[in-house]
Amino acid sequence: MAVALAALDAQIEVLNPNRSTRRVAINRFYRPPGSTPHIETVLAPGEMITAVILPPPPPGRQRYRKVRDRASYEFALVSVAVIVATDGKTISAARVSFGAVAYKPWRSIEAEAALKGRPATLSTYQAAADAAVKGSAGRGHNDFKIELAKRTLARTLADAAQTSTGKL
Repeated sequence: MAVALAALDAQIEVLNPNRSTRRVAINRFYRPPGSTPHIETVLAPGEMITAVILPPPPPGRQRYRKVRDRASYEFALVSVAVIVATDGKTISAARVSFGAVAYKPWRSIEAEAALKGRPATLSTYQAAADAAVKGSAGRGHNDFKIELAKRTLARTLADAAQTSTGKL
């Protein structure tokens, strides 16, 4: 769910022990592992999540795809959430986020920029996928995730934009 929440620009409402609340943008909620990999979020001791706030939905069709080894209750190898708005055959707005490829849901502003104002075609989706993973490096055991993320993004964008793209 966090991957979709990232694409939607959600905020997390947190209640602290003195009964005051604060809001944290989903893209700031998860902490990088660093020297404290056991602390995954910005929650302080005694705080708890009380709400998830969603802004009005952006225009476009929303799609989520999860790729996993098995069909039942398996963690994602890669997941993608997209929102794509088209004006005829041109992409007018897009949001892209990935799961299972970083320590937190990862919103790809690079992929979004590669989509906006471009034709809703397979080559555009593939260019956005290339932009999304530019500079990515696997760690040997997970090198395959880079190509898997690209293909999953291109397929999910094609689905959301409802275009005929042929085989991916």
